[in-house]
Amino acid sequence: MASTIKVNLPQQSYDIAIAPGGLDRLGESMVGLKLGKKVLLVSNPTVFQHYGQRAIASLQTADFEVVSCILPDGENYKTLESLQKIYDVAVENRLERSSTMVALGGGVIGDMTGFAAATWLRGINFVQVPTTLLAMVDAAIGGKTGVNHPQGKNLIGAFHQPGLVLIDPEVLQTLPVREFRAGMAEVIKYGVIWDAQLFAELEASQHLDAMGDMKSELIDSILVRSCQAKADVVSKDEKEAGLRAILNYGHTIGHAVESLTGYTQVLHGEAVAIGMVAAGQIAVELGMWTQQETERQNVLIEKAGLPTKLPAGLDIEATIEALQIDKKVKAGKVRFVLPTQIGVVKVTDQVPSDTIRQVLRSMQ
Repeated sequence: MASTIKVNLPQQSYDIAIAPGGLDRLGESMVGLKLGKKVLLVSNPTVFQHYGQRAIASLQTADFEVVSCILPDGENYKTLESLQKIYDVAVENRLERSSTMVALGGGVIGDMTGFAAATWLRGINFVQVPTTLLAMVDAAIGGKTGVNHPQGKNLIGAFHQPGLVLIDPEVLQTLPVREFRAGMAEVIKYGVIWDAQLFAELEASQHLDAMGDMKSELIDSILVRSCQAKADVVSKDEKEAGLRAILNYGHTIGHAVESLTGYTQVLHGEAVAIGMVAAGQIAVELGMWTQQETERQNVLIEKAGLPTKLPAGLDIEATIEALQIDKKVKAGKVRFVLPTQIGVVKVTDQVPSDTIRQVLRSMQ
């Protein structure tokens, strides 16, 4: 099932193309974007081994000149040092302002490639070819790019929209189960913050923890509805002046968990799941939504094989302190996205530290 979703923006609108077998038409899809001939393909060893040559062959068939840069796999490599490797390949191959960087990989590769494209020659073309569920439904869409600082996640970055997001669902066949489950955290997030019908579809499914156990119609719906939700929000608020902040549901505490565990112990989606459990319970404690609703959310998180407890040994006070370094802090106050009903959330900075502490202790 092929679908095209438009991200409507004042300066650079673009398509999210969901197309089985689309990887083999990557070059053809890029021809219409009126790009220069030079392409720098950025990937990691695992993804490149599976799909690198197919992507390169497609680009070369469309008369693009392709060079590649292979970066180590993992969130702990999302650093300025890794970024330097992209710049080095760009220098060696004389990438110009008409050139394009193509991200072939998950959210880490997409974020780094996008930031390199945003800053190389003050901004060049950029195409996302996400290969994980999390990147397909979230990270590849919306133009957030960047790298981590040792003190916090994505503190160094820029908004730089891609010219195209090409999603080939067939590449999910090689995605490890743990990575698939991590992507499901972002899907559940869309159900809570925006799309009650998607939430209901997830509730109706017997399995959410392995792609092979889920109906193909549900996978199609997950991709289309999640991408549409992200496109809707980004189209209304490109640079997070207001509405777009709701996409951070579960991310406030989630980012603190990632940072404090050194980006090696917990996958991003797993941290978001933990953060959603915490945010849901905070909302209950503040009288914003019901215990029944937060339990419905948590049942989905568990059904997707995702954690609902904090990592063993995580220091509660260090977690609360880490929240102060979060990008979403405003005037010294931590802003939380909290649900009021399935499909509706609000952003508030009126969350007492004692409430956060109490909820985190209940999750140990």
